[in-house]
Amino acid sequence: MKKQHLPEKLCVVCQRPFSWRKKWEKNWESVKYCSERCRRNKA
Repeated sequence: MKKQHLPEKLCVVCQRPFSWRKKWEKNWESVKYCSERCRRNKA
């Protein structure tokens, strides 16, 4: 099965693009960080 083009966002901490993941299906609108590490380093 070929993956279709998934939505992307820029991480507000590291400024790198990251793609939609299944675990974010319910709250994609509120996802701002590419990882837990970036979420913890948001200061």
